[in-house]
Amino acid sequence: MARSTARPVVKLKSTAGTGVTYVTRKNRLNDPDRLVLRKYDAVAGQHVLFREER
Repeated sequence: MARSTARPVVKLKSTAGTGVTYVTRKNRLNDPDRLVLRKYDAVAGQHVLFREER
């Protein structure tokens, strides 16, 4: 079954500069801007903002 283009796979990169990334999906119709989530960065040892890469 084909994947929808409305829910692409996006890569989230840590703003702490540690190089840690998360991979997730987002709904392009509801969130057309770049996604920003607060997630745990294991290298930094704390929760930081993760921004969508393109």
